[in-house]
Amino acid sequence: MLKTRSAPAVVAVAFLLIGLVGWLAGLHIGLDSTVYRAGAVAVLHGEALYDRLTAIPSWSLDLPFTYPPVAAVLFAPLAFVPVQMAWALFAAVSVLGVAAVLRWTSGPPVLFLLVFSLEPVWRTIGFGQINVLLMAMVVFDLLRDNSRWSGVLTGVAAAVKLTPLIFVLHLVVTGRFREAGRALGTFLGLQVLGFLLLPGDSLRYWGSAIFTGNNASTGNGYLTNQSFSGAVQRLTGGAPVLVVVLSVVCAVAAAVSARRAFLRGEPVVAMLVTAGCGVLVSPISWSHHWVWVVPLVGLLVSRGSRLALGLVWAVFLGFTMWSASGNVLLDNLYVLAALAGGAVWWARGRWGVEVRSRVGAGDGWHR
Repeated sequence: MLKTRSAPAVVAVAFLLIGLVGWLAGLHIGLDSTVYRAGAVAVLHGEALYDRLTAIPSWSLDLPFTYPPVAAVLFAPLAFVPVQMAWALFAAVSVLGVAAVLRWTSGPPVLFLLVFSLEPVWRTIGFGQINVLLMAMVVFDLLRDNSRWSGVLTGVAAAVKLTPLIFVLHLVVTGRFREAGRALGTFLGLQVLGFLLLPGDSLRYWGSAIFTGNNASTGNGYLTNQSFSGAVQRLTGGAPVLVVVLSVVCAVAAAVSARRAFLRGEPVVAMLVTAGCGVLVSPISWSHHWVWVVPLVGLLVSRGSRLALGLVWAVFLGFTMWSASGNVLLDNLYVLAALAGGAVWWARGRWGVEVRSRVGAGDGWHR
């Protein structure tokens, strides 16, 4: 029988074995992980990072590299492993990341296997996405005891994928200015490194590619883009002013709410408020970007909030994310659920009983 505490390691090893078998059998595994690996190959071979990637397998979708150039530099080791093993590495790290995030946010160990039924989690693993790894870096950085390194991992996460930059603002509004400085300094330092190593790609990324990746500048109304931009695109065909207004209101409300929660001794709630705003205001937030549901369900279980937990679980099983229905509610379910949850929390002025994360309680998971 699989023991709860050993489950993450066992599942991670299982994914590595699947990747090995997939490589030997020539299976078509991974999607986003093939892009990460192809970006690494492009850097090592001196190819243009934001043109068509030559190392994308013929069986995979011809997707572009949409991350900053320094991300491709950090992905460089992937160039030396088969595409199937690149997927397996991201899958294994995601499994360990899920387990770690649940532990750091007071989620019980028994919850580990259950969260893989949530669409953002299994889709992240299926695609070989980096979402869980970046989330785990931010969670560790925000919830651990203050140290001389606090903020660095947030800066690294933001350097790989820009959306974690919102947590620099989170650190500012919660009064952790030194950590915010470290995060921003790390982010900027890595971008400078990207310019030094890949000047041409860096100029192209910051000059144009940042705005055109996944149609981010013009709006992407595809069903699984569960952001303000995606929802407005589906509902109106495009109303950029409305997107800006919604984003500004969300950012202000999140800043006030996150600070209020943090000062009340609820760092996990504060973090989740910022994370929710982050996926809403990002131009592109694919459904698998909503992996922040993992610490949310961990928090709800630790509080015994059964009704809220049931509603969250029903929403993020992802049954609406398979194909567009034409129904306003179902096609924008993640966005509307986040807004509804935020409105309820705001109206109540507090979210259930006061909860301390295990970091705050000093349970000894790190020192």
